[in-house]
Amino acid sequence: MNGILLINKPTDFTSFDVIAVVRRLTGQRKAGHTGTLDPNATGVLPVLLGSATKAQDLILNHDKSYTAGFKLGVATDTLDIWGTVTSENPSTVKKEELLNALPEFRGEISQIPPMFSAVQKNGQRLYDLARKGVEVEREPRNVTVYSLELAEFDPETQSGILKLSCSKGTYVRAIIDDIGKSLGTGAVMTSLVRTSACGFGLDECITLDEARSLAEKGELEARLRLVESLFTELRKLEISELQAKRFSNGGALDITRTQLKNANLPDKTRLRVKNRATGEFLGLGVTDSQSHTVKILKLF
Repeated sequence: MNGILLINKPTDFTSFDVIAVVRRLTGQRKAGHTGTLDPNATGVLPVLLGSATKAQDLILNHDKSYTAGFKLGVATDTLDIWGTVTSENPSTVKKEELLNALPEFRGEISQIPPMFSAVQKNGQRLYDLARKGVEVEREPRNVTVYSLELAEFDPETQSGILKLSCSKGTYVRAIIDDIGKSLGTGAVMTSLVRTSACGFGLDECITLDEARSLAEKGELEARLRLVESLFTELRKLEISELQAKRFSNGGALDITRTQLKNANLPDKTRLRVKNRATGEFLGLGVTDSQSHTVKILKLF
């Protein structure tokens, strides 16, 4: 099987647990995913199968959206409700105060990765060090929060729900922790649902139980998304049968003999290359201004 299977990851499963299940159901050993979800999180996990795994380092849209629960007045070592409590403070924050705190966390922000994360420091995962009680200095990273909205807030329980969309590498629990610090109360994440990833939404996903049922009926392959769906943002280049054969065999294409001859595209423009006659997605090409050709970036 070649393509993308969109799974709604359940709780208590790691992303790699999901990969293992999908491998068994499909019989496909080549499998990967486009971004780890913590075991307690749920939501969109695109699983790449077969030739789709070759797209892993080329995916254009790494932006993600989340719905996250939070609670004010408590802090933990993991920045979420499942960690060890490090402080508790009575919180009486009003909704207006919370709303006023949010703008600081929109746009490009600097974030320090949590100790309980998969980031490596001197060849070791931070979470391995954290489990040994070791805390090390981490370099701050710039990430982008495109939107951050308060969906719900209960002043009695000092808990609520945030909705946000953000760039690759953003730690939602770190945002919640920083919001808690800005309010002087502390805060932890209490739930996390990834509602979109790589341009795919939660409503397009199937559960692992649904995947098992479809596999038993021999219908799972029909739920695969085409590899091309990862690259719909790229300009399409349709070529002839002869050109398709040349491209598929590793040959560059004379750009003056394609529909792009008068396009004056910048050097190194990436293109989605398709066989005009069959509609088959062949792979990604990249323009070379010096040789006036479209060279192969990746074949699928």
